[in-house]
Amino acid sequence: MIEIVTNKNNTYQFQVKSDSGGTLLNSIAFKDKSIVETTLKSFSNTETQKYTVERKTNFDGKFLFHLKSKTGSLLGTSGLYSSEAGMENGIKNLAKSIAAIKAL
Repeated sequence: MIEIVTNKNNTYQFQVKSDSGGTLLNSIAFKDKSIVETTLKSFSNTETQKYTVERKTNFDGKFLFHLKSKTGSLLGTSGLYSSEAGMENGIKNLAKSIAAIKAL
């Protein structure tokens, strides 16, 4: 499930949630809701892949990933995972959620 949220400073983010309700990814803040909607719509284009996933490890040895646009701009960051397998599962769930996006 993907939802658009309004932040206190009148910016917008999209959040990707797992089937169990946990947050898989928080996007960067966008100043205009229409930019969020355009970004999400671009994911539904099956002709070309519009994003990449970059795997990371933080200084505490926890795993996370970044969702980046095809041009390399950061779109969002996952939560922390205690194992690499958990992170990979999060990436799979994220891909399923993105694949399920229909036009808003």
